[in-house]
Amino acid sequence: MLVVEDDPTIAESIAARLRAEGFDVELAHDGPAGVASAAAHRPDLLVLDVMLPGFDGLEVCRRVQAARPVPVLMLTARDDETDLLVGLGVGADDYMTKPFSPRELTARVHALLRRVERAATTTEPVLVVGDLEVDSAQRRVRRGGVEAHLTPIEFELLAHLAARPRAVQPRERLLAEIWGWGEAAGTRTVDSHVKALRRKLGADLIRTVHGVGYALEIPTSEVPA
Repeated sequence: MLVVEDDPTIAESIAARLRAEGFDVELAHDGPAGVASAAAHRPDLLVLDVMLPGFDGLEVCRRVQAARPVPVLMLTARDDETDLLVGLGVGADDYMTKPFSPRELTARVHALLRRVERAATTTEPVLVVGDLEVDSAQRRVRRGGVEAHLTPIEFELLAHLAARPRAVQPRERLLAEIWGWGEAAGTRTVDSHVKALRRKLGADLIRTVHGVGYALEIPTSEVPA
């Protein structure tokens, strides 16, 4: 596992907590060092601060994901939805705002790794809903024959909704089944991932049921440019 954080105190605190959970942890303290360490150590997961010297965490995420897809948990000092959506757009899977609970961080790390494990062993067939194809074995998504690049969590969320077209899925249930969280405090994370899916696959794909959650509509053959 790789932790990229420029504040030595925070970096060592995160590393100590993860090592106590049994993980091998490497540290890097700036953007270039983070990219180099990811290439050298091929971590199973990246804990990545947004604000870094050299170049920021968004650029680190972009470069690391281009070389080899890896789950990314991003950390930021700002609770800004634009930052969140940009982070998700470059390949982050989850997002935490500082200050955060070390217990919550390790819970999210474990949840991310469980999803990767589950994805590696899936034998589910291709789901076809209208013009949407979700291939769980190959982790590929096409709409109208056009392939879309999704992060691991975006894929899991879409596959979950596509398996139950038109059925409304409450945010709390999605948090429990996709993220593995037992409380409703992270429902904004669900909202942000849905926005990312709409941006990549079309605004008409997922319907908002206000005060409840989301449902996948039966998509048409028209794919937004």
